[in-house]
Amino acid sequence: MSTHSARLAALRDQLSRDRLDGFVVPLTDEHMSEYVGAYAQRLAWLTGFQGSAGTAVVLPQEAAIFTDGRYTLQVREQVSGDDWQFVGVPDTSVAAWLGDHAADGARIGYDPWLHTRAWVEEARTALARVGATLVPVDANPVDAIWPDRPAPSDAVLTVQPDAVAGRASAAKRAEVADWLGEVGADATVIAALDSIAWLLNVRGADVARTPVALAYTIVHADGTADLFVAPEKMTPEVAEHLGNAVRVHDRAAFAPALATLAGKRVAIDPGFAVSAIFDRVEQAGGSALALRDPVVLAKATKNPVEIAGHRAASTRDGAALSRFLRWIADEAPKGGQTELSAAARLHAFREETGMLKDLSFDAISATGPHGAIPHYHVTEASSLPIERGQLYLIDSGGQYQDGTTDVTRVVPIGTPTAEMRDRFTRVLKGHIALATAIFPRGTCGAQLDAFARAPLWQAGLDFAHGTGHGVGSFLSVHEGPARIAKPTYGGPAPAEPLLPGMILSNEPGYYKAGEYGIRIENLLLVVERAIAGGEAVMLAFETLTLAPIDRDLIEVGLLTDYELSWLNAYHARVAAELSPALGAEDAAWLASRCSPVTR
Repeated sequence: MSTHSARLAALRDQLSRDRLDGFVVPLTDEHMSEYVGAYAQRLAWLTGFQGSAGTAVVLPQEAAIFTDGRYTLQVREQVSGDDWQFVGVPDTSVAAWLGDHAADGARIGYDPWLHTRAWVEEARTALARVGATLVPVDANPVDAIWPDRPAPSDAVLTVQPDAVAGRASAAKRAEVADWLGEVGADATVIAALDSIAWLLNVRGADVARTPVALAYTIVHADGTADLFVAPEKMTPEVAEHLGNAVRVHDRAAFAPALATLAGKRVAIDPGFAVSAIFDRVEQAGGSALALRDPVVLAKATKNPVEIAGHRAASTRDGAALSRFLRWIADEAPKGGQTELSAAARLHAFREETGMLKDLSFDAISATGPHGAIPHYHVTEASSLPIERGQLYLIDSGGQYQDGTTDVTRVVPIGTPTAEMRDRFTRVLKGHIALATAIFPRGTCGAQLDAFARAPLWQAGLDFAHGTGHGVGSFLSVHEGPARIAKPTYGGPAPAEPLLPGMILSNEPGYYKAGEYGIRIENLLLVVERAIAGGEAVMLAFETLTLAPIDRDLIEVGLLTDYELSWLNAYHARVAAELSPALGAEDAAWLASRCSPVTR
């Protein structure tokens, strides 16, 4: 029996002891985070799945793992089909599957600290139709059978200086207090880790690749706040920075503290606050108001200091990436390089800037067939040699104190095929269409998504992931509330209007299963754009990312004059802005790769 098969069997034994007929294992933590600390990696430990989004359901005789289109191939590589059914979402939801598979009278367990109230209601309703019951557990049964489960990180908090943050925490908390007055609430529970970090101008190291700390915050109508964080994380510098208006408590005191909100009207974000928080407030006699976290939109619309910081980080990061692109172009055709060795070399180039705090996510270093897995995660076991005739895709980013980067480039190893060039150029055309879009205020990402897909659609092609996500300021590389996507990819319709100051990715792609993958990703800043003769100020994008786009993969005949002009102007900017940060040989290589593309 394999390790993961044994773990599945052990969980079934534990469920039997707990008088449960099933259990739901999501990939999240008590803050509904996308990326979680090692202590919360229950799904990976149980199944072997290494992706960043998924859920498992275990019943007595069957088990299923649910992933979206980004992981269709990856989940089958990493999880045993003998033990698990593979179910795609959103075509089928976890709740709907439970309603179809749970037995009459079954007791299906869930951890109320790992699910939203909306999910609980959906699952409860689906199970009730077949006579089954959804049961909250006091102790997670996966934890009971995980003997070497890591402890939560004990990394200390650090201060994000006002000079980098652009606004003081007191001013941010005063805005939240004003909002509480507007909605008639006495307090708000902030559960999202990046919201807490941004609001208090602190950062942490509790989640790999995301500079946040495990904490909760309650902000009151007078602008004061209660921060719940492990005592060992506090330093004198952080205490001085927070001041007397932020009272600090042990993180373990958070759940009991919710009882002190009796008689209060408490705003709680149903997307980030787990079911248990709503339950505790209401059981104490408080009124839980399901309202969006008041920090979310303010955090997403970057202030001028944050924007300037991101531009600086983009230049620094682009120089490191350009050095890598030269290295991979020289070294990969010689043989001897692998997906892991290439990722390590890019990490080293970023570290040589002297300003890298962390990567913004584990690099998607993928050659050949692995490139067709959009969110491929390379491991020692999966790492392939980079060989001639392949496309090598590298999606990576860095965490710098002044900005978070995320960029994808594709490099042909040897001579690309005509099909590769065609597909790459269609992806490039979609990338340019989105980068140059002009749109009125009130436009949301769903309305712009087709710009990036149309050149692929014209050839009967598409890609099964969103086109763009928000990016934080030395925070999460995936930041809400805005995104650019079809309604079917990654959740509900992306209906959040885009606003000046938002930073989003532009990353159309194409994936040929078993052969290669293509994605071109830059980060975009939403800006105002005055149109000569126009009747209103419009919105547009400024491209922030600076790195050469591989010219050997471009089928110039497919580009319009406008697209070719954009490409050459972009490359001229890349060379001009990155060359001062490069040595003579790297600068000369970059100049050659950024010289005008002609017909």
